[in-house]
Order: sequence, then C-alpha cells, then structure tokens
Amino acid sequence: MTTPELSALGKSVAYVDEYDASLLFPIPRAPKRIEIGVPDALPFHGVDVWNAYELSWLDARGKPVVALAEFRVPAASPNIVESKSFKLYLNSYTQTRLADTAAVAQRLAQDLSAAAGAAVGVRLSTHDAFAREAVRELDGECVDDADVAIDDYGPPKPEYLVADAAASVDEALVSHLLKSNCPVTGQPDWASVQIRYAGPRIDRAGLVRYLVSFRRHNDFHEQCVERIYMDVMRRCAPRQLAVYARYTRRGGLDINPYRASYPGEPGNPRGARQ
Repeated sequence: MTTPELSALGKSVAYVDEYDASLLFPIPRAPKRIEIGVPDALPFHGVDVWNAYELSWLDARGKPVVALAEFRVPAASPNIVESKSFKLYLNSYTQTRLADTAAVAQRLAQDLSAAAGAAVGVRLSTHDAFAREAVRELDGECVDDADVAIDDYGPPKPEYLVADAAASVDEALVSHLLKSNCPVTGQPDWASVQIRYAGPRIDRAGLVRYLVSFRRHNDFHEQCVERIYMDVMRRCAPRQLAVYARYTRRGGLDINPYRASYPGEPGNPRGARQ
C-alpha cells in the first residue's frame, strides 16, 4: 500500500546525497476523492504547481550547480507525490554528476512522471535568472477584512457558503486565512487562496467562515483545494469556477494546487509569504 503512514513523513531518516529515484513515494488520489464525492470523470481541470528552492548537483567537472525548479503535476494524474519523499529525492542530486541542466531536467521529468503516473512538466532556473524572480500576490478582492465573529475552526462547514442568485457577478476573491494540518504529522500548512468565479454572488462573510473552518482540518494541500472546489460548486452553483491555493514552503518546497471548471493552467505568482 502507498498510504502516508508508510512514507518517510514524520520519521527520522538518513539523508542520501547520491541520486536515488526510489525515494519518491506516490500516494493515490482516488481514496480522498471518493471521500469528498469527486466522480471518476473529473469535474475539473487543473495542476499542482510545485516550487523547489533547494536543488543542487555537480557538473561534469565536479563543480556544484544550484537552481530553482518548477514542477507541474496534472490533476488528472492518479497519484500525488508525498512531499518529504520529494525533498529527499531532490537532495539525492547533491553529490551526483550530470552533464548539464537539460540532463537534470530530463531525469527529473522522467522520475516524477513515473511516480505521478502522468507527464510532469519541469522548468529549471539557474543563477543567471534569479534576478527575474518577482513577488506578486494573487489578484482579486481580499475578503479578510469582513466584519465577522468566528468561533468555529473545524471540521470544514460547506453550509457557511451562501450565494445570492439574484446578483450575478464575475470576480476573483482572495483570502490569506486558509490553514490546515498535515494528516500525518499535524504540522500546520498555511496558504493564500483565490476563488475566481462567474455566477451568483458569494457572500464574503460566509466565505471567510468557511475557509477558517479548515483551521483544524487534516488533509494534504491538493485534497483541501479539491474539497473547496467541490463545496463551492455544490453550494453556490457558479457557471465557472477556479480555485488556486498558494501554500507557504516547508523543507524548501511549496505546493500550489489549482482546480478549474475550464481548461488551462495558472501562472506561478510567488507571494510575499512564499
């Protein structure tokens, strides 16, 4: 079985600094999707955008090279990759000699695609591109200043989501209040989330209450975003919907799931908290 409890997550492990693809630990998406009512024919498009800030290898002459990495794992892939195993795998490049950046990207894509069960996109940025890395927040109206008292911190309550069918809008709402917990270690996961939709106007106070009700919820990032997508779609019935969460990094990695009712992929706007 490939369940989180069997992974390296939450356990003391020896760090390997020589290439080892077997460190990657895939976890099937299906069980959690069944739990939240996602049908076999996915009701959304999407991608999980990973950013790695601690990637290094040796060039052909033994000199270290460092890079930032962006990975795009399709939402339609059968598996996610457990994050600590991802970190351990990336660390295994540290004392590995490779011909050039293209060879590194090719090997990363090959191994991660095998683990995810679908083609994973890889983009590497070396030091000459670092100055072009900018900080940019998710666009949309921030709802965090809504005048609301809250005393419910979980489990998630979809009933807080209310929409006004008499008022049709096309807008993006943003909150920085999303927080959930790792289902294995209980460590907190912090995120900003953008909900872009067209349809009945979503009540902002109710949306804030709903997002805060994840505060004691235990799930992986990808599963939280899919739960939000399904709850908003069921409760508010938008004509179009996209949910994008930008999580803060842990272990040199951040994970940013995106789910939408229409095809396409998001940009990769690194936020101030990332």
